[in-house]
This record gives sequence, structure tokens and C-alpha cells, in this order.
Amino acid sequence: MATQTSSDQLVGILRDTVVALVRRDGPDLSARQLGVFLTVYLTDGPHTVRGLAAELNVSKPAITRALDRLGELDLARRKVDPMDRRSVLVQRTLKGAAFLRDMRGIMTVAEQTARETVVPDEARKAG
Repeated sequence: MATQTSSDQLVGILRDTVVALVRRDGPDLSARQLGVFLTVYLTDGPHTVRGLAAELNVSKPAITRALDRLGELDLARRKVDPMDRRSVLVQRTLKGAAFLRDMRGIMTVAEQTARETVVPDEARKAG
């Protein structure tokens, strides 16, 4: 039977995930950079600076700065749109796909830990 995840559990999963990402040897992304990264990888493209700015409700320069960092880490790359040379497309990379896969694994462990922690609390309340 699937159990409902409480908001406290979700925040705990987020915390455990962020802490694990910070502790491991790999890219350390700001919240904005992570938001841009996840938007590019989890929503259908094509993605543009203008489109990301609108979707995330932040300025284009903020998206550009986040993409600069993602580009330095090879987690995303920019390419001139061949159909409209004034527009820049944001593309996924193999390294970015690997980072997302690692992040999913970290989140799965964090979720399992959160669920295991809740079971004794629920048993204590029932007893």
C-alpha cells in the first residue's frame, strides 16, 4: 500500500538530497541553477533563454548567468537556433543526463530513509 508523503517528509527529502549533492565530489549548484537545470531536463524543449525566463519568472540575465555555470560544468550547452539566428537554444548533455540520474538515485535513498523514519513514529502513535 502506498503511503502519503507529508510536507515535512518532502522537505526532509529535499534537505537530504541537497546535503548529499553538496557532500559528494561533483557540481555544486545554486537553487536557481538547479531550477534551470531541472526545467531543461524534465520538461519538453526546445528551451530558449527567453522561454526559461518566462517559465521560471526570472530575468533573462539571471537565466544567462545560470546557463553560464551549467555550461562551465558541461551540464547544459547553448547553441544558436538554426531557424532563427537571434535565438539561442539550450541543449542537454551526456554529463547532465548522468548528473540527473545520480540525483534521482540520491532522492530515492532520501525518500526511503524518510519512509523508514515515519513507520516507527506511526507505530508509536498507534500503540
